[in-house]
Amino acid sequence: MAWQRPDGRQPHQLRPVSFERQFTKFSAGSVLTRCGNTQVLCTVSVEEGVPRFLQGSGRGWLSAEYRMLPGATPQRQAREIMKLSGRTQEIQRLIGRSLRSTLDFELLGERTLLVDADVLQADAGTRTASITGGYVALADAVQGLVAQGLLARSPLVHSVAAVSVGLIEDNVLLDLQYDEDVAAAVDFNLVLNENLNIVEVQGTAEEGSFSRQQMNQILEVGELGIKQLLAAQQAALL
Repeated sequence: MAWQRPDGRQPHQLRPVSFERQFTKFSAGSVLTRCGNTQVLCTVSVEEGVPRFLQGSGRGWLSAEYRMLPGATPQRQAREIMKLSGRTQEIQRLIGRSLRSTLDFELLGERTLLVDADVLQADAGTRTASITGGYVALADAVQGLVAQGLLARSPLVHSVAAVSVGLIEDNVLLDLQYDEDVAAAVDFNLVLNENLNIVEVQGTAEEGSFSRQQMNQILEVGELGIKQLLAAQQAALL
């Protein structure tokens, strides 16, 4: 049976996506990322020096932090200050891994790029929006380093984007919003680069199981979405 999407989208249609660059004044890169009703502020800061395990290596590093602001959901969530939830730790590690895949750290030198993803409004897909928007903010930050003469050339070697895909009543749906996310029997998050090579795949059956054929369908639909997101990133960075 065909699933009627709450917002009237077709099964393989993304939510409207936009990137508002230079959203804040002081960050090296800052982008307000909108994916439907999900809004994430992605900022990038640059620090000289690297973690101890990289000191003297000549290589740089990238680290990411993710937070859900208290007013991002219908019911206020307390700020995570002293102790991070398992979900928050998982998501910020995913963001960090995904964005590190874009960089040649030898070209960056012994600098650390700090990516902050702050969810202003959540309607599912916050981790994927953080990655997709985080790349745009990262590209701006790196270009700034080149423009200042701090880098001879850009260390960016790949672009990256991420999207969610779900299975509801045997329907493969792209870019789930909250009502669909909670109803999905299978939930995937895909992270691909511009060559459509896989950076990360997170896939879980919330109930029961799914077949190899269904997984292939999910990956194919996810690729379609990633292509559109990569194009939107490129257009935003022109």
